[in-house]
Amino acid sequence: MRKPGKARFFHVRRTGQIAERCMSFWHELIVAFCLLLVLEGILPFLYPQRWRRLVEQLATVDDRTLRICGLISMLAGTLLLYLVR
Repeated sequence: MRKPGKARFFHVRRTGQIAERCMSFWHELIVAFCLLLVLEGILPFLYPQRWRRLVEQLATVDDRTLRICGLISMLAGTLLLYLVR
């Protein structure tokens, strides 16, 4: 016959570990988002006129080209993240 206290302790311990991992994930995701905002803000802060011209040029690019650029960017980011981790 198994002891009920031991099984309950294991379940609570495991649930605690899962919650800790989940909180760590969200913390890292928020840190990554903050770094993204910092990096995205560098060009408009340093070169506002060039940034404005770039945005105007991007407005003329067709959707297919923008999607391809976005896909390449996501794949490159995923590959770099895999290599770093």
